[in-house]
Amino acid sequence: MARPSGEELQRLLRLRKKLKSRKPEFLRTLWWKFPKFKNDPKWRKPKGIDNKMRLRLKGYPPIVEVGYRGPAAVRGLHPTGLEPVLVHSEKELEGLDPSKHIVVIASTVGLKKRLKILEKARQLGLRVANE
Repeated sequence: MARPSGEELQRLLRLRKKLKSRKPEFLRTLWWKFPKFKNDPKWRKPKGIDNKMRLRLKGYPPIVEVGYRGPAAVRGLHPTGLEPVLVHSEKELEGLDPSKHIVVIASTVGLKKRLKILEKARQLGLRVANE
């Protein structure tokens, strides 16, 4: 799918932000009841035959559904509207377009190499999301 540009892109990013603010935090069934679930909040689909969340009963948290997704055209984009590119070395910066891409330096990259990547990104005019 071709990405929109200009005003249409900004409109879709604003829409995504608005939808995201209304999206609930999806947590597993009975997370409030067991300490082991409170410390590790993540989604698990309810599968029990009598599970109240699965049955969508009133008073129980919502479950993940298709309708909570954002616009397809801006899905996966950085909030600035640029496409994030994961970078592990200086070589990966070559061929990136500053008007389309934003650099995300991998967490496995050490400080020495990170500084070299930042320097090269500045020379090429690329933005770095996690400086």
